[in-house]
Amino acid sequence: MGEKFVVQGGYSLAGRVVPAGNKNAALPILAACLLTDQEIVLRNVPVIRDVDNMLAILSDLGVEVRWSGDHELTVRALNVRKAALDPALCRQIRASILLAGPMLARCGDIELPPPGGDVIGRRRVDTHLLALRALGADIRVGRGYRMKARGHLRAAEILLDETSVTATENAMMAAALAKGATVIHNAASEPHVQDLAHFLNSLGAKISGIGTSSLVIQGVEKLSGGSHEVVVDHTEIASFIALAAVTGSEITIANTIPEHLRMILLAFRRLGIKAEVRGRDIFVPRHERLKIVSDAHGAIPKIDDAPWPGFPTDLISIAIVVATQARGTILIFEKMFEGRMFFVDKLIAMGARIVLCDPYRVVVVGPSRLRGEIMESPDIRAGMALLIASLCAEGTSVIGNIGQIDRGYERIEERLQALGAHIERVKE
Repeated sequence: MGEKFVVQGGYSLAGRVVPAGNKNAALPILAACLLTDQEIVLRNVPVIRDVDNMLAILSDLGVEVRWSGDHELTVRALNVRKAALDPALCRQIRASILLAGPMLARCGDIELPPPGGDVIGRRRVDTHLLALRALGADIRVGRGYRMKARGHLRAAEILLDETSVTATENAMMAAALAKGATVIHNAASEPHVQDLAHFLNSLGAKISGIGTSSLVIQGVEKLSGGSHEVVVDHTEIASFIALAAVTGSEITIANTIPEHLRMILLAFRRLGIKAEVRGRDIFVPRHERLKIVSDAHGAIPKIDDAPWPGFPTDLISIAIVVATQARGTILIFEKMFEGRMFFVDKLIAMGARIVLCDPYRVVVVGPSRLRGEIMESPDIRAGMALLIASLCAEGTSVIGNIGQIDRGYERIEERLQALGAHIERVKE
């Protein structure tokens, strides 16, 4: 039986919220646990559906996994069976593709079904195939992907044809146990990529260039066990900043990593959001009104996504919602996924003034008085954007398919209720 959120909008919120662990760091780190047969303890793991799905895949491979504390997982891949991954489990999660690198390095063999995940446009895997073939994998492409290592994986100099986060992570994990020194050029450098690299180094890997577009991985014979705390989620932090701004709320987001938020705060300032960095906390004061900051000579500004340290693609949907509540006009340009923008029809139905120029660009004219609607969550980020829109709208909204939101945001309705939000989870 499905669940939905029933949201009463128009209320301001107040209080303090602690961000969860980064979903996009936890998933590759869990995959990387396959690289050692020793025990690993992971802390600050978000309790979300995507993590549950990854744990189900690992358990199906014979990995011992258990929750050993609050947001703490103990993982041991003592015996990993060489087998095809379960197609039903892999359909639940895009991150199943992150098992390719570790399984090739550990077992030399993997049969990977097509990965699932958000339907936000074509999500090519060619960059993964390019990197893993360079490291010595023989890959046959059919409905899924049959991969075999010809003997030991060998080091290589790899130029990724796009700055792909998951392809960088797959190549880095595979190269950690390859013979020789691998160089990955045009590597992604997002905070979650950096966190994976630091985790691997804590197990004995030799990775340098962390945080840059060129990674050097000196392969080692084996990795040990250890413990690691997953980095906090900058996407969730930004979601709370946006929520506070559009609802006229005063919120403190505690225990953040401000250096992960520089471009986000810069783009949000363009939308009129004033957020203060107070040590490790972010304080969002009550906004009477938001106003878009024009470019020089009064030109219409834009927000566009880009590889790190650019503005994250995962926040484009939320930036659009904020723009609907800010006085002025702005162009928002999503360059990566041709399906991400299509959720704006739901905002238009709520009363937003948005022109969908093409699959990648929208022009938003604000402010608009939003009204409650009945709608479905199409993906994780658009689902959170619609939830934020509902909280600042007049009247009642009903959001279905909230399993999508649960994939990336932990107990979101309980945490919002603690801030004063009128939101309820009900059975369909």
